[in-house]
Amino acid sequence: MESYKEISDALEEAGNDDSVLTVFTGYGDYFTSGNDLNNALRRSNGNLEDMITESSNVVRNFVCKFIDFPKPLVAMVNGPAIGIGTTILGLCDLVYASDQATFNTPFSKLGQHPEACSSYTFPRIMGLSKAIEVLLFNKTLTAREACNLGLVTEVFPDSTFQQEVWSRLKSYATFPKNCLALSKQLVRSVDNEKLHTVCVKEMELLIKRANSEDALNAIQQFFSRKSKM
Repeated sequence: MESYKEISDALEEAGNDDSVLTVFTGYGDYFTSGNDLNNALRRSNGNLEDMITESSNVVRNFVCKFIDFPKPLVAMVNGPAIGIGTTILGLCDLVYASDQATFNTPFSKLGQHPEACSSYTFPRIMGLSKAIEVLLFNKTLTAREACNLGLVTEVFPDSTFQQEVWSRLKSYATFPKNCLALSKQLVRSVDNEKLHTVCVKEMELLIKRANSEDALNAIQQFFSRKSKM
């Protein structure tokens, strides 16, 4: 949960500073490795209701920061994006990816559900059938596939990814700040209320199902398989 809080705080600060746009990327080989599944198992040992409520509030605030972010928000996907690292891309304005990046939402096999408004953004971006294949049946997308489906804006060779993208972003940073911010808000404003409604519905389902028997069994099986590798 600390990562969610730190990113939320960073977005709050970036939204109010003098920058023209905001960029986030991963450190190392991965863009994101997904949630810590140990948290789901630890919930059974504490005050369950309080822990689930606290976690859901943190995640909902995190997603809302993306929905309401006032400036252009750019994701530089430097490697594999798992779970919320993929779903949150539907709320970004530009998504640039290395050709080594992959995109996976392994929710169903872990007894989890779509988050970060992906139950709404993914069907809109890639069509209902492909969104179902990704969100429900855990299909992993390559960077090229994600680009062809509209989730990724452009793919770059991994060897030149950082150089090419940062060069482009530095050029964008010379554009008039208020013009970009107001234009983004104009484009996004139609959907914002809907996105907040979807976020609430997703969190309600995740809360309801957080400690369900099949969800816990799925996570326990995941750790069992991992320990045998």
